[in-house]
Amino acid sequence: MRLVKYLLLSCLFAFALAGCQTTGTQNNRLTEMQYAYSAAVRWGDFEGAANLIKPDLRKRLAPTPMQLERYKQIQVSGYNDVGSEVDKKKGTAVRIVNIGVINRHTMAERSVRYIEAWEWDPVGKTWWLIGGLPDFWQGE
Repeated sequence: MRLVKYLLLSCLFAFALAGCQTTGTQNNRLTEMQYAYSAAVRWGDFEGAANLIKPDLRKRLAPTPMQLERYKQIQVSGYNDVGSEVDKKKGTAVRIVNIGVINRHTMAERSVRYIEAWEWDPVGKTWWLIGGLPDFWQGE
């Protein structure tokens, strides 16, 4: 009887740990993806950043060649996390960032607030960006 209790408790403990591991992996993966994305934006690799857009949205949200040329006119001077929220049940995450931007021609610096929206892909076990790249020109 003791052996049955011990085995049952061991199984329950193993299942509990497996559940924690999934959540931990999901959180770690989000941190990795957000870091990769922010690094790409900070270093001006907007084509690389566009690769983190969810594949079925990429064609619609990826920057056009003209937009990529516009990105070459700016230098990112800062990328600061203002706040974030993760909804594990829905598999979504939002991060608000302030991005410092310098116009390479005028050397004028300004700050742009940008909201990153992320979605968890349980099959691929990764997070995808579900919004476009930052609009540093506010639609102009």
